[in-house]
Amino acid sequence: MRTIISKVRVAGWIGLWLVWAVSPKAFAQTYELIIKGAQVIDPANSRAGKMDVAINQGKIAKVAPDIGETAAQMINAAGLYLSPGFIDPHTHVFVGTEAGQFANGVNSVSPDDFTFRSGVTTVVDAGTSGWRSFPAFKKQVIDQSKTRILAFLNISGGGMTGAAHEQDLSDMNVDSAVALIKQYPDIITGVKIGHYNGKEWTPFDNALNAARQAGKPLFVECHLPEYSLEDQLARMRPGDIITHTFEHIKERMPVVGEDGQVRPFVLAARKRGILFDLGHGGAGFWFDQALPAVKQGFYPNSFGTDLHRFSMNSGMKDMANVMSKFMAMGLSLEQVVEIATSNAARAIRHPELGSLKEGNPADIVLFHLREGDFGFMDSAGNSLRGNRKLEVELTVRQGKIVWDLNGLAAKKKGF
Repeated sequence: MRTIISKVRVAGWIGLWLVWAVSPKAFAQTYELIIKGAQVIDPANSRAGKMDVAINQGKIAKVAPDIGETAAQMINAAGLYLSPGFIDPHTHVFVGTEAGQFANGVNSVSPDDFTFRSGVTTVVDAGTSGWRSFPAFKKQVIDQSKTRILAFLNISGGGMTGAAHEQDLSDMNVDSAVALIKQYPDIITGVKIGHYNGKEWTPFDNALNAARQAGKPLFVECHLPEYSLEDQLARMRPGDIITHTFEHIKERMPVVGEDGQVRPFVLAARKRGILFDLGHGGAGFWFDQALPAVKQGFYPNSFGTDLHRFSMNSGMKDMANVMSKFMAMGLSLEQVVEIATSNAARAIRHPELGSLKEGNPADIVLFHLREGDFGFMDSAGNSLRGNRKLEVELTVRQGKIVWDLNGLAAKKKGF
């Protein structure tokens, strides 16, 4: 019996050797997808240059100048740039049927409709839901979407349900917020204080206390007209985030003073570790703030677009447009990619994102850098010309192709 088994084993090995001899590629086919020959920009791992990227089981399997193995699917990306998928830390995606609302309303947008085409693979909803409404948001949107959705939890229990509800101090419960964050620690990435028009510091303090107890950052939207920007920054901790960095509206002191210089207390806050998110939105970005600030080396830690029903049809457009806008203001391609990937990942404390490290989720964007004459707008209707513009060609989310502008990964037919 042992002799028979040994002969079977020998025959099996001979058969495998014969298969390899005829078709060695059958044994080298260890990856599901290889993207070949792209110009890789991976700031998190200090990688830049022409490289191949291999993907297996939804993860980054290998990044190298020349991956010799074959794969079930190969994409020729010569002439394209490749980076980790972009991260948008300021969106409103709790879409629903409520008229005039962001929370479960028509003012929010369905994320998959807008993310992948602009290279975004992860969004953070900026406090559209609160501790009471988050379960509905999760069931209705987060669990149904291909886009990775994280959330800043509004300290107001109902979230962004309109001015009247967002002024209710009794609804800003620290214990309830902390309990919910502990229930969903991988999804809820921080606590938001937003649209409050009163004179009390209670909303800000409650949000800060909830964030502190949960070990998460505070996200400040800064619509607190009774208190100065300096006061708000002074209360924030290193790692907390303030948004609408280049806003110029009556409710808040702008970051650039009348002398054209970034205010000293703003620079001091950044040095202390406060993070500044763009928060472009429909009214949150002004060239009279951004241009002098960028010239002085002060630019956002992250490119939150403030995506919602109105901003996408105004000066903001999408993430690719925002990144192109900042290149027109003087930032390099490498700088805007870093802000949109590894910087944003650190801000939301998800270091596994925004990086092409082996074993990380295979969230990838391929894009062209178009040369020409392009126009970019701010919230006041002013325009700026630029000669470079990002155009997203293909987006991969957790190893799956979710956007393919020109059929780069499609099967080639001879008709």
